[in-house]
Amino acid sequence: MEGTIRCGANYVPLSPISFLERSAVVYRDRLSVVYGDHVKFTWRETHERCVKLASSLATRFRISRGDVVAVLAPNIPEMYELHFAVPMAGAILCTLNIRHDSPMVSTLLKHSNAKLLFIDYQFLQIAKGAIEILLKSTTSVPQLILIPDSGELSGHPIPELVTYNNLLQMGSLDFEIKRPKDEWDPIALNYTSGTTSSPKGVVYSHRGAYLNALSAVLLNEMPSMCVYLWTVPMFHCNGWCLTWSTAAQGGTNVCLRSVTAKAIFESISKHKVTHMAGAPTVLNMIIHAPAADRIPLPGKVAVMTGGAPPPSQVLFSMENLGFDVFHSYGLTETYGPATVCTWKPEWDNLNKETQAKIKSRQGVNHLGLEEVDVKDPVTMKSIPWDAKTIGEVMVRGNTVMNGYLKDTKATQEAFKGGWFRSGDLGVRHSDGYIELKDRSKDIIISGGENISTIEVESVIFRHPAVLEAAVVGRPDDHWGETPCAFVKLKEGFELAGDDLIVYCRKNLPHYMAPRTVVFEELPKTSTGKVQKFVLRRKAVEMGSLVKGKSKL
Repeated sequence: MEGTIRCGANYVPLSPISFLERSAVVYRDRLSVVYGDHVKFTWRETHERCVKLASSLATRFRISRGDVVAVLAPNIPEMYELHFAVPMAGAILCTLNIRHDSPMVSTLLKHSNAKLLFIDYQFLQIAKGAIEILLKSTTSVPQLILIPDSGELSGHPIPELVTYNNLLQMGSLDFEIKRPKDEWDPIALNYTSGTTSSPKGVVYSHRGAYLNALSAVLLNEMPSMCVYLWTVPMFHCNGWCLTWSTAAQGGTNVCLRSVTAKAIFESISKHKVTHMAGAPTVLNMIIHAPAADRIPLPGKVAVMTGGAPPPSQVLFSMENLGFDVFHSYGLTETYGPATVCTWKPEWDNLNKETQAKIKSRQGVNHLGLEEVDVKDPVTMKSIPWDAKTIGEVMVRGNTVMNGYLKDTKATQEAFKGGWFRSGDLGVRHSDGYIELKDRSKDIIISGGENISTIEVESVIFRHPAVLEAAVVGRPDDHWGETPCAFVKLKEGFELAGDDLIVYCRKNLPHYMAPRTVVFEELPKTSTGKVQKFVLRRKAVEMGSLVKGKSKL
């Protein structure tokens, strides 16, 4: 249209950096970060610390646009500050999983070509081990910067390492922040959690982070000056983008080094927490907290859950404790949250069990995502909204990753057909809400019938003796494969495998009930996802339940 022009007045690249700059003015004297009994910062102080840190990164270490700065740390104030300081220096933040061992850390450091590695004192030996491995194949290794804990390292100086506090002392408040030249410039590099054993480097843009952070504010109904408890690892999808969301709203970040039920209840009580988030395993931990660790909630606490489909029983139990659960669904490739099960007033009159089942659906796209659909992966046609036909969940929009680092082939495969293919299988209900049935690799095909492991797990979860459950396919010479359940029981409970099978057969079609039950601890990622590839390997090693023909 004649007369339109794109210039500095009407186009500034979107970036979450602006959230911190605004809160440093609007909420300057409000608490931004709380950690333990002694660490408290205001938004003005957090902004100043981030500017100084960015200054040191740029001047002392010559960090420039496009460089990768890695960090291996739990949910501590320094981890939070790095989410702003690193992009303010023009660099890309790479948050590493604190459960990784030295070989995996070395692999990711090499793949990302990280220039610096911020390392929490608790994981120093892992980092040093990773550097030793790297030195065997290259001379280009990242410099370590130590994040000490006040009191923990007093009397135990490590003189050869630069510390986080050194950088703050050397930094200047006059530093000119390096905003992105283009909002599609990368802001973060996140490695997938490894539930399928081979992590990929997922590239986030400033634009996507900005939009997903604001979408998380909306779907969690986070008001200004909310109090957010950090139970989701900040290294996972940048804390589901909530690191930036809390800054947008001038909230208070309550940091936790270790997540336990006792610490959660104490933090909620002490700081009057209004919001938190966590995978279903975190919710399960809260539900089964010992009576001695429980403290009555001072008010309603909104909880966003995701990372794995939450069993309806878990949602029901959380509501009974006074938590208001928001169910979101997403992947590392979608910056964390992509959909939300938006609640409708007409569902308020349904019984609690039905409400919990509805709330366990993955729902509809949030406002920052253009579209979510369930499609036939071959024809790319949308499946009917009949709650029966299974297809692959696909999304498209501005909150989908730029792509996989150094893996064009995998990126093209993921984006084939103009949509991001999640690999998750689901159905669509008549109201448009989607519901996951399984990962494409997890679906069990027994005698030609598709068995949803999520459906079987939800029934097992309802047994009063069961704490955790995961179902995978076990090879079968006749049926191809049959359901095998790995179960962890609640403390003090006993249950025979045959009794659980009988229970499942009463509540499921016969062919869907597990034929094998194994009682053991379930292997998980640091974000609470069960590592089904480990369980599938165990099931394969078991071999066929009965050689030759077996009955179902």
